[in-house]
Amino acid sequence: MISKVMMIRTMFIPKISKEEVNRMPIEEFEGEIIVIDNSEKADEAFEYLNQQKILGIDTETKPSFKRGVTHKVSLIQVATVDVCFLFRLNKIGFPNGLSELLSNKKIKKIGLALRDDLNGLFKQQNFKPQGFIDLQHEVGNYGILELSLQKMYAIIFGKKISKSQRLSNWERNELTVQQKVYAATDAWATLQIYLKLLKEKKLSKKEIENLAAEFAVENHVK
Repeated sequence: MISKVMMIRTMFIPKISKEEVNRMPIEEFEGEIIVIDNSEKADEAFEYLNQQKILGIDTETKPSFKRGVTHKVSLIQVATVDVCFLFRLNKIGFPNGLSELLSNKKIKKIGLALRDDLNGLFKQQNFKPQGFIDLQHEVGNYGILELSLQKMYAIIFGKKISKSQRLSNWERNELTVQQKVYAATDAWATLQIYLKLLKEKKLSKKEIENLAAEFAVENHVK
């Protein structure tokens, strides 16, 4: 029997299991990937990016497997719908152009768990973040109760984003093809999700509260 609360949903299911995600076809970014590893390339990239109205953002950091050892952000990915720039911060430092882009309130920057990304970037450069939109603060308005990029994307598009490269070495001399595609896909996917949500109608505050309450009860029962 479908509950009255569940009848609220007309577009997206609220939750999805890991098993359901794993049965889905893999999604990968198929646009152009441009690796930025010197200042000349960076200047050209910022000239292009500053003309955009909306971008997908993500970062990668070399993993640490020792207690108390951390690393700086190795890579920041900035994507449009068909191009993704991979800025190798471990090689080029933190360009002024990047600070200006991240502080430009006229350009929307879509990301996920942005607090973590920004905290990592603040350790390298002080800037005023403006124009950022965190998907974790948005999807609930459409009845989606998942907070991971992989599950959000699976619910909305019915495809799986692979996370196999997440713990790879992001400071290796040359990034592998797999690393490039993985990094680009994550940034591009945040943008795709946001653009899709813009086409849908938000739930009312009461509908959101009812949906969250139902799943809280179900989880408690389980």
